[in-house]
Amino acid sequence: GSRSAQPGAAAGDGSAGGAVAHTPSAEDFSLSLLDTNLPAEAETELRSFIAKRLTKGALFEGMGNVASVGLSIPEGKVGCYYCRFQQESLLEMATLESDINAPEYVVCFLGGSEKEDTFRLELDKYIQNLKINLDLEQKNLEACVSPYLRSWFEDAICPIQRVVQLFQDKLASLLHAALSYTPVEVKNADERTEKDISRFLAAASLQGLVQEGTMTSLCIAMTEEQHKSMVIDCSGPQPQLHNAGSNRFCEDWMQAFVNGAEGGNPFLFRQILENFKLKAIQDINNLKRFIRQAEMNHYALFKCYLFLKNCGSGDILLKIVKVEHAEMPEARNVVTVLEEFMRE
Repeated sequence: GSRSAQPGAAAGDGSAGGAVAHTPSAEDFSLSLLDTNLPAEAETELRSFIAKRLTKGALFEGMGNVASVGLSIPEGKVGCYYCRFQQESLLEMATLESDINAPEYVVCFLGGSEKEDTFRLELDKYIQNLKINLDLEQKNLEACVSPYLRSWFEDAICPIQRVVQLFQDKLASLLHAALSYTPVEVKNADERTEKDISRFLAAASLQGLVQEGTMTSLCIAMTEEQHKSMVIDCSGPQPQLHNAGSNRFCEDWMQAFVNGAEGGNPFLFRQILENFKLKAIQDINNLKRFIRQAEMNHYALFKCYLFLKNCGSGDILLKIVKVEHAEMPEARNVVTVLEEFMRE
């Protein structure tokens, strides 16, 4: 009746991890520890916290949650990411032989504050990879799981910070590529750096915030402009960029990242990135509103032009609205006039 559970561990930066597992009925309820790097007292407190969540049925398979938890550790109150899952291979066996209980696991990662929900999707993906590892390494779980758990902070939380430190003032071109969906080629980079750059571009893009059809059309348009692909050469100590674009908007936000680098807090970098995308979306929405007004009003057309000139990101915004308004004749005419003005 007891179902084993599994705790997470962190990199040696003061972040911590612990884990547990569950069965639905209160009488038949047991949590056993698989791995942790928390002190015994704090681990017991974390186990109690997770047990309460489990009895309430508040943990859904494969979907992480973030909550604030107070533990007997120097940090006191920390943000706790926790996620429940089952091994697919053992779940199939349990279905075939009903007297076998497939173990369920709960992984916990501690760090940041209760407001730090910004890495939940990355950590969900991290848990998915852990499930795959467990399915492949059923015989020696602890040997397979412990190293993976202990690198969670470096692997899931720090990529954005590493990219900021690597690119520094060249980060503006990376932001520009992400915002405009310009194809990016990375050459002569080690595997981790290549993955970090790819994840930064995905995190900085407007995927999910702008209509899916718009994103698809933008990707096609930018891929067709092959001469505009940006190449990042990582053969030297500093990356060299070829065919790089930039604008005032991206340069201003690059400065926010560089200023934030002094504190070295990965949660801060992620928040800056989210604010960067939020501002870009606000600018797109403002421009679309002006375009609707400009269909009937020449003064509004001039306001559109002034907005594009002053927002710092007119080159990208115009591309996005052009794609979105491709099937709308009146709006398309406004965009065509704006393109002419901006070229002049």
